[in-house]
Amino acid sequence: MKRFGETVALNDCSLTINPGEVHAIVGENGSGKSTLAKIIAGVLQPDSGRVSIFGDSPRDPMHARALGVAMIFQEVLVAETLSVVDNIFAGTDSLWKRSRTRKEAREQSRAILKRFTGLDIDPSTLVQQLPLSVKQWIVIARALLSKPRLLIFDESSAALDLDATTRLHAEIEKARDAGCCIVIVTHRIAELVRIANRATVLRDGRVVDELVGSSITEANLLRLMSAKNVVVEAKRTSSTPAVMREARDVVLSARGLCLDHDVPPFDFNLRAGEIVGVVGLDGQGQSDFIRAAAGLRSPHSGSISVVGRKGPGLVPLDAKSPGVAYVSGDRAHEGIFPNLSIFENFALPLYKPSFGEYGLIKRRPMEAAFQREVKRLSIKTGRASNLITSLSGGNQQKVLIGRAFATDPKIIVLDDPARGVDFATKQELYAQLKMFVEQGGAVIYLSSEIEDFFDFADRVLVFRANAPFRTIPAVRFSEHAFLAAMFGEPEEASMSFEPAGAA
Repeated sequence: MKRFGETVALNDCSLTINPGEVHAIVGENGSGKSTLAKIIAGVLQPDSGRVSIFGDSPRDPMHARALGVAMIFQEVLVAETLSVVDNIFAGTDSLWKRSRTRKEAREQSRAILKRFTGLDIDPSTLVQQLPLSVKQWIVIARALLSKPRLLIFDESSAALDLDATTRLHAEIEKARDAGCCIVIVTHRIAELVRIANRATVLRDGRVVDELVGSSITEANLLRLMSAKNVVVEAKRTSSTPAVMREARDVVLSARGLCLDHDVPPFDFNLRAGEIVGVVGLDGQGQSDFIRAAAGLRSPHSGSISVVGRKGPGLVPLDAKSPGVAYVSGDRAHEGIFPNLSIFENFALPLYKPSFGEYGLIKRRPMEAAFQREVKRLSIKTGRASNLITSLSGGNQQKVLIGRAFATDPKIIVLDDPARGVDFATKQELYAQLKMFVEQGGAVIYLSSEIEDFFDFADRVLVFRANAPFRTIPAVRFSEHAFLAAMFGEPEEASMSFEPAGAA
């Protein structure tokens, strides 16, 4: 058992992890998955019960490491201001003794990242200069270099795209075949169906069942996680005909947009009542486009404008543009303030004239907005005065999404917001976004999981080489269509990509 104040995170949980197998721990947000993983890794101590790892119980993370345990946490834990090589080998040497020379460490760092990412990364590069996915590979490399006997992945593929996830699975299979015990905590159900040999399902802190081999199916997992029969919806097409969408007002417009030098410019229109998906293999410019669309960075050239609050005309976009809300998937670095409470994290963008006057803040309407979003998104908060870090990762993300809705935006820009979020929460988010656009809002939604778009997007921009390579309308959504575009394969049918100068 494990309690956090009044909250019972785990209650009478038991499982056995065998060498040479991949064991998945599955459940909805707040079910206790990460808590269980941290107890196994010695990060947390149980209030009752015992963990036995190769005949011993880990007293703390250092003791667990000595027992052969390595854990890759849900948050990407790197030292941003240190180099790649320093991050990879952090904790491997003592103050007085080094197991390798600096030259050897640099060569190993370069080689292992080349194998993982396909990129030739200078080991002296500061980690803060690298994209999130490469930072995740650095953490994975750090764990694998310790040659663990028990390796725990807590949502470790959430920061990786499809191609990188495939490479990660290959590394997991190598470790499994070498006799390592592998534990995976993930919300990507399709992923664990492919790779898991055994799955323990948690619900409200309890083990409800264990599935083995062929019984690990999407339908079984969803049924056990939610305590009811869940029908996986068929892939749908956009409910709004393209002709009707084209007749709606443009709320965001990009003209001659260039995300990097030596890249052809492109135009883009976002219309009211529209959800536009954005996808691409890692490093193809989709993240830069999202940040530019949210006013968080300036493009290399070109302009982005949004509809003004006081009139129908378009005005230049910047980070303070009213009516534009942004939700980051990297909540640890761009979303939450870990030293503030749940309510304070939610209320930060609401400290504005509409919630106060004469320099005083009206707390009552802010609390009403908080309760409205908690109910709307089914956020499991406990006391609003608790630190936001007391929540599960998925519920932290819900707070950030609720914070965006509470600002009464006209446009919501989401940067992989469902990273580390369970199936039920995704469905709730999709439903809220659909309702938002039905009321005249507009959404730009980047995701690292192409399955996300089948449920609700009207069209998807596939980025390649820092520009949209293809636009795929909802009527043509298929896994093959997305993968073909992501890898630059031609298609016979014409696409709807707007070249520069298009209306």
